Amino acid sequence: MSKIFGFDAYSPKQISERVETVGVAKVHLPLLSMLMLGVLAGGFIGLGGLFFVLIKSDASLGFAVSQFLGGLAFSLGLILVVVAGSELFTGNNLLAMAWADGKISTFDLLKNWVVICCANFIGAAGLALLVFLAGHPEMNNGAIADQYLKIAAAKCSLPFRIAFFRGVLCNILVCMAVWMALAGRSVFDKIAAIVFPISAFVAAGFEHSIANMYFIPMGMLVKTFGNIGTGADAISWAGFFSNIVPVILGNLIGGSVLVGLVYHIIYQRAKPE
Repeated sequence: MSKIFGFDAYSPKQISERVETVGVAKVHLPLLSMLMLGVLAGGFIGLGGLFFVLIKSDASLGFAVSQFLGGLAFSLGLILVVVAGSELFTGNNLLAMAWADGKISTFDLLKNWVVICCANFIGAAGLALLVFLAGHPEMNNGAIADQYLKIAAAKCSLPFRIAFFRGVLCNILVCMAVWMALAGRSVFDKIAAIVFPISAFVAAGFEHSIANMYFIPMGMLVKTFGNIGTGADAISWAGFFSNIVPVILGNLIGGSVLVGLVYHIIYQRAKPE
């Protein structure tokens, strides 16, 4: 089977081996490099969010069309993460494969997740501040600002259960995008592998913790310093954490368990000694 796939792409079995090898390298990055790469990834995902909101602010588009085109636009974020190189918490949930195979310790796994998640927040929230100061929300006669408020308010109002399960579904698709990108041997291969899974999770309205670290702080900035729209009362730090906690937990289950550990059982656990 590997010979069939290996001609122009890595086979699933080869991908599982690459994921574990990459995982070991990720946890042994110097702390400063880990932090800086995490900040970059948060900013990259924020840029995808910026592109998404630009599409969504066009009221002439129908719901399905705007969701689909917005999803395509948001794909920019993970394309930058994978092709340019950075460390994203949701993608790093695949480190569970290397952990399950005993190649990294529990401490190293948790350290990477915590450091990268915090660095992603700095990058995503920092980009939100830069974009706000650049006057981007004022474009399209303020329609972009209204869209940020609408998105942030909706996210801050999600019940725990819904946020959790949307987080699970989101990171299944995100980690499958990363998984398939690792099958590619060229930049074009990686981009093609990323676009549809990411477009699907965005179009379906699933929850990505790092994207929300851009959307909700931007909503707070627009609410505090811009024109306040209806429903903005839900946007607060309490609303932020009521969204982020279940979404992070859901992302962890979706990426680490339903993708990482499942593929570990399929391809690595039964491998010959």
